[in-house]
Amino acid sequence: MGNEARFDLFENDLAARFAKRFAGTALVIQQSSLPKSLQELVSLRASQVNGCGHCVDMHVKEAAAAGESAVRLGLVATWRESTVFTDAERAALALAEEGTRLADAHRGVSDETWSQVREHFDDDLTAALVCQVALINAANRLAVITGQKGGSYEVGAFAGFHG
Repeated sequence: MGNEARFDLFENDLAARFAKRFAGTALVIQQSSLPKSLQELVSLRASQVNGCGHCVDMHVKEAAAAGESAVRLGLVATWRESTVFTDAERAALALAEEGTRLADAHRGVSDETWSQVREHFDDDLTAALVCQVALINAANRLAVITGQKGGSYEVGAFAGFHG
């Protein structure tokens, strides 16, 4: 298919209006007390699972800009076999994976993962995590369905899009 997307969501009036509201929803999570780096790690892992090159590109670059190291970013895909993530981060990454692979798991998010999330995160942080997982999965679907490619994202590209 090359480098061109199948469909430009920003060139269509209905899709652009939706995207603007979608970005406003993201702003709620961005302004929460959930650390920016954890928002990005969760988004990165879900995007990897979903095979979304555009979102992987975006969240790797945004995470690096938020101070994440190349080592940690490189190990997100294999976080279970890595030593660089805290127990809280591991709980969030498990939630991201299980919340992304709903049909694969045949049970959604496991009680074990939920228990780990609740051990490490208060109600507001848990709400932000759940919303982040739902939001990134929706974003992945928008990008994959329309054929958005990874590689050209620039940090902060959507910063002023909430209008």
